[in-house]
Formats: sequence, C-alpha cells, structure tokens
Amino acid sequence: MSLPTLLELLRLATGYLREKGVEQPRLDAEVLLAHVLKTERIMLYVHHDRPLEPEEVTAYRALVARRGRREPAPYLTGEKEFHGLPFRVTPAVLVPRPETEHLVAVALAFAGDGAWHGFDVGTGSGVLAVTLAVRCPQARLVASDLSPEALAVARENAQRHGVDDRVELVEGDLWAGREPRGAWDLVISNPPYLTAQEMAGLPPEVRWEPQLALDGGPDGLAVIRRLAAEAWAHLRPGGLLAFEIGASQAAACLELLENTGHYRDARVTHDHAGLPRVVSCLRAA
Repeated sequence: MSLPTLLELLRLATGYLREKGVEQPRLDAEVLLAHVLKTERIMLYVHHDRPLEPEEVTAYRALVARRGRREPAPYLTGEKEFHGLPFRVTPAVLVPRPETEHLVAVALAFAGDGAWHGFDVGTGSGVLAVTLAVRCPQARLVASDLSPEALAVARENAQRHGVDDRVELVEGDLWAGREPRGAWDLVISNPPYLTAQEMAGLPPEVRWEPQLALDGGPDGLAVIRRLAAEAWAHLRPGGLLAFEIGASQAAACLELLENTGHYRDARVTHDHAGLPRVVSCLRAA
C-alpha cells in the first residue's frame, strides 16, 4: 500500500475540517501539517508529492481530529504570531488576536521609542508587554496576572525575545499590590470584557480559552470599571490609559472615564472592521 502524499493528506484534512464547521479549513490543515513536518507552509507545495512516513501520518491525523473538535489551532501548535513576532501559547492564556494590535499601536503612538515605564494589567501570554519592550528598547514594564500558569507562558515569551530583563512579571489582581505612586507613563490592558450573554453563546473555539480572561461580568465592564476608577492614581499627570473593549462598549467606557473626573482627551480607536476596539485617555493634571 502506497503512503499518502502531502497534497493528498491536505485535501483529506481540509474536507474533514470543513465538515466539522472549521472557519478556515484549508489554512488550518496547512498550519497543522507544517507543524508536524517542522517546515514552512510554502514548503508543503514545493514538496507536494512527497509521501509521508507512517508516524507523520499518525501525528497529523491526531492533530486534525483535535482541530475537528474545535480546539484552537494555536493550542495544537503551541504558537501564534502577534505584531510580527512569534509567541508561545497554551490553554492557560488567550489566543492573541489581530484586533489587539491596535492597542499596541495606540501605546507606541503615545510613548514613542524613548525611555518610559509602563504597566500591563492582566498580561496573559505577555504579548502586549513583550511586544512593547521589543519595539521600544529603552522601555521597562511591569506585567501582572492572577494566573501563575499564564505568567509562566509570559515569562517564556519574554525570555524568547530577550526582554526578560525589562519586563517584570508579577502575580496578583490588577496592580498586584503595587501602591499608586502616580509615576507610570502608561497603563495598558486587554481586560475581560465579554458580557454574561456573550459568555453563554461563545463560539466553539473560544470555549477552550480561559474563562477568567474573558468574563467581564453581567455587562462586561466589571474589570474596566476598576481600571477607570484606579488607573489614574498609578499614572503620572499626562500619562496614558489604554484598554481594549467590546464593539458595543465605547459609549459606556467613555462615560465611566468622564465620571471619574481624573482623565482628559478620551478617544476611541476603531479596528480594521470599523468597530470600536480601544479606548484611551490621559490622566488630568
């Protein structure tokens, strides 16, 4: 019996994943096969007629079956690209999403590439803190998270990109016990912001992700309220607060910030789909 070729297996896996309702079946089939073969996706087509070894077929089929159960592909490969950088991901952290890159853009536009100090609240895999440290070689950041498992992933990512000496990881809720000293140049966060209704109707892939990092309470604003109420005391006058939001939360978040009396110049940044994605403001003097 002849062994299946790369192209034959890709076709079979694509059809299987399509039947299971996977949104991008061909892409995921390619990503998983490239992972098994430890190669780039383009090489699958360069060597499309190469027969696979039995152990390669077995490993690939196992991953495709898991993807068919709607386990996110980045959890299967252990990696996801963010802002042009590769990051380690596990089920202990959210899968980084392109929309969150708008939060990086807002922070970079404010802080530039000079020497500044930032605080990443709820860092998860560390994509925000690590990316900012990579892009700004003089910056220093503290990154907090309640989950020690998430912090272990963030630590691995900071070490991988050579910024572990400038990204301090701390375990704890929000500020992780740091006293407000009005000294940070910026505070950023991708907080949990899904509503109770959204949590009840999560897509299959999202159900694999850590609920703590998704659940924002009944209206999705439980953590954002705390950020709005507390961040100003940690920022220097004129310092930036920026956080990701759900598409329907912009007006409520702007109102929260205004009602504190501690911020100015609040604005909303939209993502590439035209949806509100980031709310940012400056600490008033």
